[in-house]
Amino acid sequence: MKMNLLKNHAFFPCFTIIVVALTLANMCHAQNSPQDYVNAHNAARAAVGVGNIRWDERVADYARRYANQRRGDCVMQHSVGPYGENLASGSGAFMTGTAAVKLWVDEKVNYNYNSNTCASGKVCGHYTQVVWRNSIRVGCARVRCNNGWFFVTCNYDPPGNWVGQRPY
Repeated sequence: MKMNLLKNHAFFPCFTIIVVALTLANMCHAQNSPQDYVNAHNAARAAVGVGNIRWDERVADYARRYANQRRGDCVMQHSVGPYGENLASGSGAFMTGTAAVKLWVDEKVNYNYNSNTCASGKVCGHYTQVVWRNSIRVGCARVRCNNGWFFVTCNYDPPGNWVGQRPY
């Protein structure tokens, strides 16, 4: 009887590790779906009274094609295409689509609405693109690069961040 108890005990840690790994994999996948990207954007937009953005397959296809071009090097270089664009990259599975959107939205503290500028030496253009009132379609993609990092891009139609205009 003691032998069976030990065997069952030995099985428990392995089973736990498998369950945790599957849960983490599922969480990462869940944070990369089109609806996850849209929800993260719309939460930030709602906070400033901007209408919802919706997923657009044409824009998403553009994002997927560009993200696939970055697989080899994961370089943070803009596509210079017809859409507004936010980029993020990072190591580890924590670099999900929703984590990328959070990085961009976290720039809100650097944005001064009254002067329509970023704080000196700070970046806020990713945030203003997320909440740009005239951008109504979004498409995003996430790829694992050859170096193990993840590259995330979201594209916006029509593009935002026009000089002299406020995002909302």
